[in-house]
Amino acid sequence: MTDNHLLEFGLLCLTSLFTMINPLSITPIFTSMTAGLPREQSRNVARRATITAAAILIIFAVTGSAIFEIFGISTNSLKIVGGVLFFLMGYEMVQAKLNRTQFDNSQNLQAIDEYTNDVAITPIAIPLICGPGAIATVIILMNQAKGHAEEAVLLSVILSVCTITYLFLRFAKKIMARLGDSGNKVLMRIMGLIVMVIAVEYFVGGMKPILRDIFMVQAG
Repeated sequence: MTDNHLLEFGLLCLTSLFTMINPLSITPIFTSMTAGLPREQSRNVARRATITAAAILIIFAVTGSAIFEIFGISTNSLKIVGGVLFFLMGYEMVQAKLNRTQFDNSQNLQAIDEYTNDVAITPIAIPLICGPGAIATVIILMNQAKGHAEEAVLLSVILSVCTITYLFLRFAKKIMARLGDSGNKVLMRIMGLIVMVIAVEYFVGGMKPILRDIFMVQAG
């Protein structure tokens, strides 16, 4: 296997996964959800979310096909679930209700810890960073990999993209702080609409193949 072939496969993995995760689009959503948290807790959320997402993507890259076969599930089902989660989150954002809990005193330290643990896993790690598209992408790329060298390249790309995503989230508040509170609310509503549109696309995209199979079975 030539170095050029490895480079081409690496670029394919990088562009495909980076496009699917799209750290830039996650940044304003992350900022809205962590607006009431202290800076250190916000950074903990970013770190925990990206580490969780990287671990999940690596697990699915290595064992994804086998897991799907064992449990009899498909990426279409994953798209439907992701669509529902996205829609609920987007609705809250449109109503400007996302992360309205305030954490201003020491009595809320336990609430902060609980909130950061919850929000880091869902919905930031899943499905914002590690969504159906990203999971499907790593599974497909792993199936396309020829030999251990390309498999190692894919795993390296997963870690690289998640690191880049962490950096986006790490400095998100500095970028978004320039917008001010009013700007954040406007942006949150706009992103809420976009998230709801993405949710519909995920849901419809997952339902179409399932409905086709159902009608084919009934027709037969």
